[in-house]
Amino acid sequence: MPVPHVPMTRRTVLTTGLATGVLVVGAPPLADTAGASDRQDPFTLGVASGDPWPTGVVIWTRLAREPLAPDGFGGMPRMDVAVQWQVAEDERFRRVVRRGRSVARARDAHTVHVEVDGLRPGREYHYRFRTGPHRSVVGRTRTAPAYGSSPASLRMAVASCAQLEHGFFSAYRDIAEQRPDLVVHLGDYFYEYEKGGYDLLQLPRRIRDHAGPEARTLAGYRMRHAQYRADPDLQAAHAAAPWVMVWDDHEVDNNWAGDVPEELEGPRPDWAERRTAAFRAYYEHMPLRRSTRPRSGEGMRIYRRQQWGDLLTLHLLDTRQFRSDQACGDLRRVGCAEALDPTRTMLGEDQQRWLERGLSTSASTWDLLGQQVPFARRDVDPGQDLELVMDSWDGYPTARTAVTAALGRVTNPVVLTGDVHRHYAADVLADFDDPDSPVVASEVVTTSITSGGDGSDRHRHAESELRTNPHLRWTSNRRGYVMATLTPETLTADFRTLPFVEKPGATASTAASWVVESGRPGLVPS
Repeated sequence: MPVPHVPMTRRTVLTTGLATGVLVVGAPPLADTAGASDRQDPFTLGVASGDPWPTGVVIWTRLAREPLAPDGFGGMPRMDVAVQWQVAEDERFRRVVRRGRSVARARDAHTVHVEVDGLRPGREYHYRFRTGPHRSVVGRTRTAPAYGSSPASLRMAVASCAQLEHGFFSAYRDIAEQRPDLVVHLGDYFYEYEKGGYDLLQLPRRIRDHAGPEARTLAGYRMRHAQYRADPDLQAAHAAAPWVMVWDDHEVDNNWAGDVPEELEGPRPDWAERRTAAFRAYYEHMPLRRSTRPRSGEGMRIYRRQQWGDLLTLHLLDTRQFRSDQACGDLRRVGCAEALDPTRTMLGEDQQRWLERGLSTSASTWDLLGQQVPFARRDVDPGQDLELVMDSWDGYPTARTAVTAALGRVTNPVVLTGDVHRHYAADVLADFDDPDSPVVASEVVTTSITSGGDGSDRHRHAESELRTNPHLRWTSNRRGYVMATLTPETLTADFRTLPFVEKPGATASTAASWVVESGRPGLVPS
């Protein structure tokens, strides 16, 4: 059923504006179409949904006739555009339950965030957008179960680290085909470098090229978001399920920490402006609620919770914006005394208190931390000296001890991690200096979508790494993602891998499955 065209009168603008939460009184005139040329489809970047609540969800799109336009406006006119939207119970839109109009504002790169409310808990819905004669693809989403309800299960895809130059996004295509209830993205949604700027892993060739220079300005970040969003496999994954998302470093700058950019570059006078631009573009392009919108001089609050009845509380963390600068540089170090400073923080005081309160009051069967960098100790040198990565929690041991203590307050804590471009199944010990100390939690680390190229079943130091770190139970160096299935009795992590990403068309399979049993911390092979 086509979306009906409603004449844009002052009355319809006012009433639909109130229904969708868009303030339009006194606003400039709106275009009913995507601009002067209606021959070009403006829905080139697909659709997305996210942050589901029991009665509602965010639906998103962006109008962009020319996604790679260097000015960051996607080939759109510098005027606001009216966009109609519908949410239905069926894919053919015979049972439309919510509809309205929103405004794709030029100042926001013609992005649209609609916080749809009044839906039923735990239900699948379909949604779409229209402007002028053009209609978007149909997206599938779902609401969270009712608060206090007891869902039988949850299937959740966990992903991280997609570098467009390193391969094709076949893992995203597999996520779409698996049709999970929820997708959790843990950061490095894109990479900020210019063409060839991330050949640090010495891939034999770049598979695709980044467009434009390194993202440093608002226009640059918008263009980089648009280039990634134009990928059909990523669009399919967004259209298949609601996403909850947090950033890592590359959405802004490699290894950034609080108010400090990458150390290898040194302090830059434009850092504050660059970070502000990156935050703004991130909000514009993600299906996030208005409560996360960055405020001038206040940063952007992306740490928050996702509830799934009484089965799950997912505590989404921000390990970038509030952390102390990395000790002894960003990379691997032996004997860094600075890292032991007890005042150093990973989460910042406010977020730490927020996490501790949330864990102390949780009544969920499972409490998961969705965060970015490796949590369990990883000694990367099989010799006698500890060689640790300063950008990970190993560079913040006092902060890790505080979080580990907080995890001990809940029955079934599991840490979800990205960043490192490898799969790991790991145990979190009360004290990593004592290999016989109790297992407090489990850690499930997802490999990258593409970063690092094809990879291999085991990296060259895998066996020595597992011997040196016996709490690291299993690893793989292939690309892919994790499909986690939660029930009241178990959490099963299926580590999905791809045989290649440097050419399209790979078929994913499950390389290993590890299980956490309720009430028994630690992973066991399935």
